[in-house]
Amino acid sequence: MPWSLSTRGLASILGGIELKRVPRIAVLGLHLEANAFAPITRLEDFERQCLTRGEEMTRLARAEASPMPAEIGGFYRRMDATGDWTPCPVLVAAAPPGGPIDQALFLSFLDEMRRGLAAALPLDGVYVASHGASSATGDEDSDGTMLAMIRQVVGRAVPVVVTHDLHCNVSEKLIDNCDVFIAYRTNPHVDMAARAAEAADAMRELLGGMKTAKAFLRLPLTPPSVTLLTAEGPYADLIRDAEALMAAEPAILNASVTGGFTFSDLPKCGITVTVTARDGDEGAAKRACAKLARRGWAERERHTRRLLSLDEAAALSVAAGKGEVAPVIFSDAGDNPGGGGRGSTAYTLRALHEARAQGVVLGLFVDPALAAEAQALGEGAHFHAVFNREESEFSRRFESGAKVLKLTDGKGKGRRGTMAGRLFDLGPTALLELDDSGMRIVVVSLRRQCHEPRTLEMHGIDIGAAKTVVVKSRGHFRAGFDEFFPNDRIFEVDSPGLTSPVLTNFKWKRLPRPTYPLDPEAAWTDPGWN
Repeated sequence: MPWSLSTRGLASILGGIELKRVPRIAVLGLHLEANAFAPITRLEDFERQCLTRGEEMTRLARAEASPMPAEIGGFYRRMDATGDWTPCPVLVAAAPPGGPIDQALFLSFLDEMRRGLAAALPLDGVYVASHGASSATGDEDSDGTMLAMIRQVVGRAVPVVVTHDLHCNVSEKLIDNCDVFIAYRTNPHVDMAARAAEAADAMRELLGGMKTAKAFLRLPLTPPSVTLLTAEGPYADLIRDAEALMAAEPAILNASVTGGFTFSDLPKCGITVTVTARDGDEGAAKRACAKLARRGWAERERHTRRLLSLDEAAALSVAAGKGEVAPVIFSDAGDNPGGGGRGSTAYTLRALHEARAQGVVLGLFVDPALAAEAQALGEGAHFHAVFNREESEFSRRFESGAKVLKLTDGKGKGRRGTMAGRLFDLGPTALLELDDSGMRIVVVSLRRQCHEPRTLEMHGIDIGAAKTVVVKSRGHFRAGFDEFFPNDRIFEVDSPGLTSPVLTNFKWKRLPRPTYPLDPEAAWTDPGWN
C-alpha cells in the first residue's frame, strides 16, 4: 500500500516545527532639496539624475557603481550581511536641488509608491531613504505626506525606518509616522552608506520585537548652511554630543540633530533634535533630546561665518597667481547647485577675470547653449563666448574671446568625498580658456555641483598645479578637494545668488518668525524634560 499522509497528520508535524519567515522589506525614497526661490522641479530633473523602479533598484543597489543615492546600496549591503530578507523595491526618485516639485508630479510619485506598497503586501518593514527637504507646489510637507501614506498602507504594526540628509526640514507628521529616524552626521556628506547600515541594524532589532519611543524638538534657529560643517564649529559640537549620548546610554538607539534647509522657506525649517529610544523608553528619549536642544540654543550666537568680498577674493587670487601666497580654493557660495543655485552666476568669474588673476580654474558653470556651441566648433576652436545669453535675475551676461581646450560627454565616476564610487553625468561639457586672463572654465549642460575632483580632472586639469580653484559648491567640495587644499586655504565668497549665506538678502514668506539669526530677539521655550 503506497505511503500517504493525511492533512491532519501534516499539520501535526508542521506544528512541531518553527517556520522562520524571511522578512519582506519595502525600499523607496524621494530625494530633493527644495529651494523656494528656484524654478519648479519637474519630471525631466528626476529623469536626468535618478528615477528607478522595481527590480532595477535591487540590481543597481548591488552593482559596483550606481547613480542611485548611496543609502540604497548601503542598506542592501547591511541587510544582506545580517541575514535573509526579501527586498521589495518600489521607487527611488532623485533630482538636483531646485524649486518645489510640481504638485501633479508629486502626486503621481505618491500614487506609484502607494500602488507599489500595496502590491508588495504583506510587508514586515519599510525603509525610506529620502533627502527630507522636499516640498511640492501644493504641499509644504511632501515628506510628511509620503510617510503618512506609507503608514496608511502598511498599518501601525509594520516597522518604518527613515534616513534623511542632515539638511532636512523635519515635521511632526513625519516623526509620528515612523519608528526610527536617522540623519546623516557628516557635512560634507560621506556617511550616507553608514547611516543606511545603521537603519538596517535598527530594522533587524525591530523585526526582533523591539519597540521604540521618540522625542522631538525644533529650535527657532535657522543658521546659514556655511555654519553647519561637522569638522569643527557649533554644529560639529552638537553632532559629537549626540554620538556621545548614543555610545554612553544603551537605551538610546539614535540621536539625530538636523541643521535644516533654510532656503525651503517653510514653517518646519530650523534645527531639530530627534531621539529614538529602545524598549519604549520615552523618558530616556526626552532627557537626551532636551539636553541636545539646550546646548544648541545656548550656543546659537556661534552660527556666524565671515565671507570674502568679491574685491578681497580678486586680490587674494592675484597674489596666489604671483606666488605671493599659497594656492587657494573659493566657494562661490551664493550660486551652489547643491542648494538650488543655477550654477550660472558670473560675479566671481568676472571679478577674477578683470583682475587678470593667473592660474585660475572655475567649475562647474552651467550653460547648455554655450557647451553645445563649443561642442559644435570642436577642440582648438577660438570663438566669442557668450555666457548666459538668456539672462535671468542673477545670471547676467558675460562675454570673452575663448579657446576650446577639451570636450567630453560629461559621464564619469567619482573618486572622493560625497561622490566616491558613484556615477555622475554632467551632460556634454567644454573646457574653455578665456583671452587675456587665461582663466579656464569647465562649462556643463546639466546642473551639477562641483564637489568631485574628477569633474575637473576629466578635462585634463591638474588641480594641484592651479593657483586658484573656484567651485560652485557650498561645502561638499571640502571632502573632494581636501587632498589639495587644507582648511586655512578655503574661502567662501560673498557672491549674489539663490544660495547666498547672507540670509537678509532674501524676502522670506513662510519661515517661522522670529528665528535666529534673522531675529536676534527670538526665544525658545524649554520643555522641562529632565
